[in-house]
Amino acid sequence: MAEMQKKPVKIVETVLRDAHQSLLATRMSTEQMLPIIEKMDKVGYHAVECWGGATFDASLRFLKEDPWERLRKLRDGFKNTKLQMLFRGQNILGYNHYSDDVVEYFVQKSLANGIDIIRIFDCLNDLRNLKTAVDATNKEGGHVQVALSYTLGDAYTLDYWKNIARELEEMGCHSICIKDMAGLLTPYKADELVRALKEGTKLPIDLHTHYTSGVASMTYLKAVEAGCEIIDCAMSPLALGTSQPATEVMAETFRGTIYDPGFDQNLLAEIADYFTPLREEALKSGLLDPKVMGVNIKTLQYQVPGGMLSNLVSQLKEAGKSDKYREVLEEIPRVRKDFGEPPLVTPSSQIVGTQAVLNVLAGERYKMVTKESKKIMMGEFGQTVKPFNKEVQKKIIGNETPITCRPADLLEPQLPKFEKEVAQWKQQDEDVLSYALFPAVAKEFFELREAKQTKVDQTKADKENKVYPV
Repeated sequence: MAEMQKKPVKIVETVLRDAHQSLLATRMSTEQMLPIIEKMDKVGYHAVECWGGATFDASLRFLKEDPWERLRKLRDGFKNTKLQMLFRGQNILGYNHYSDDVVEYFVQKSLANGIDIIRIFDCLNDLRNLKTAVDATNKEGGHVQVALSYTLGDAYTLDYWKNIARELEEMGCHSICIKDMAGLLTPYKADELVRALKEGTKLPIDLHTHYTSGVASMTYLKAVEAGCEIIDCAMSPLALGTSQPATEVMAETFRGTIYDPGFDQNLLAEIADYFTPLREEALKSGLLDPKVMGVNIKTLQYQVPGGMLSNLVSQLKEAGKSDKYREVLEEIPRVRKDFGEPPLVTPSSQIVGTQAVLNVLAGERYKMVTKESKKIMMGEFGQTVKPFNKEVQKKIIGNETPITCRPADLLEPQLPKFEKEVAQWKQQDEDVLSYALFPAVAKEFFELREAKQTKVDQTKADKENKVYPV
């Protein structure tokens, strides 16, 4: 019998981005990453996801680090491995839509500083919100991967996914990712979905899921057998729970088969040994909450992504209302239905999650609403697959007329304004983009950076009289 043709599965390693975003509220610092990247570079990963998502905000806000400097250091260290980032379409890495000139500039600078693959998604799967980023990535010679935010609901049929895959190929994508941010895909559903996508496109399929519901490893197995070429995994100390299946486990699962990625388990063990103390320290400090480590099959009911779960726990803890956790989980699907059944991924997950928290804490639904809830109901994030609950929409936006065009079409070019506003702190072109996405946080970071450079603490300065402590 002739030997079957080998189809080694490609693995994207998420330990430097999504794994710690899902488990540790994105608190892994650059200094914690750098000592291990030489070994990681030898594994043979398809790519290492190490930037984008919430890492940008967390670097500036909590770690007081320059995210661009992190990217450059990672690029210097990874000599043989492609670097990948997560990009929120017209939202870039923020929570609101930006003008096309800002999106294009961010793509340009991301690739110039070391990114190879840009995974682009839209929280509503509104393709109009992806096009600028897709075109910009193609123009700069990067690999365009569009991620489809996977979710459940009447509108999300196999034909829906198949047709959207066809449109993405026509749009100029190089690969497609199934972004199962809440761990909703079950093994046999994954088989069906991958086969349907393969009918719609010839592009390689990447599957990204989370272990929250406990079935993710089996889901990967069935997806790969159905024709999925790439899977996202995390090194075991930061795997499972609300993170991804473990890299070592999946590599071993396929050992000796036509899908064998050929990874060295001894090398993987050394890398795991490096991350184990980080995990233990996070457990000890409370940064890693045991609540996000277990299996919760009810995820399939609540449809809550990992990162959202850890934020939810933290939100309620801060409000002294941890006892309301289950109540909020039950409110989330109701809010989602009111909001047109969007996939729950950043920023729609935060919008729906925060609104659910407010509904529960206020004791009355939509008594208090966030400005983001109003924006989604105004159509400012794009078009949802299902219509909004009209009564809820009326309660939130009153008599205002919602928009129906691509939201970014209403935006004037913003780059000149950001350039002007950041001029006094600008030390590199990229500072403009940091400021554009998170003005207040970036300004605080720039002042801190300057204080370190000049040895003058600006926070203690008497700026009115121009007196500075030495």
